[in-house]
Amino acid sequence: MANDIVIAQTTSDDEGQAKALAREAVEHKLAAGVHIDAPITAYYWWKGEVQDAKEWRISYMTTTDRLPKLEAWLHKRHPYDVPQWITLPVTGGSEAYLSWVVDETAQERSDSELP
Repeated sequence: MANDIVIAQTTSDDEGQAKALAREAVEHKLAAGVHIDAPITAYYWWKGEVQDAKEWRISYMTTTDRLPKLEAWLHKRHPYDVPQWITLPVTGGSEAYLSWVVDETAQERSDSELP
């Protein structure tokens, strides 16, 4: 079952926006749960210059089945031109937790309900 679970991550430079992206994903059953890490400092190249920013890392616990919908949903809402979007495979974990992720991301809401 662990192979069906992934952690997808993005970042936001606005805490309120990070919270909204987290809550809405859970409400729409795109993720079973979401963690928002305390502000981190990011350094990156953008438009030919090294930039730095305070950002909040958002980690979505979801399934490989829901991942494409979560990604499409996120890219419609994220204000960055190129938001970070990476997925990390879950290679193990408690059977109870992994089952919970699968159960909570079961497609109970119709796709037409997604904003």
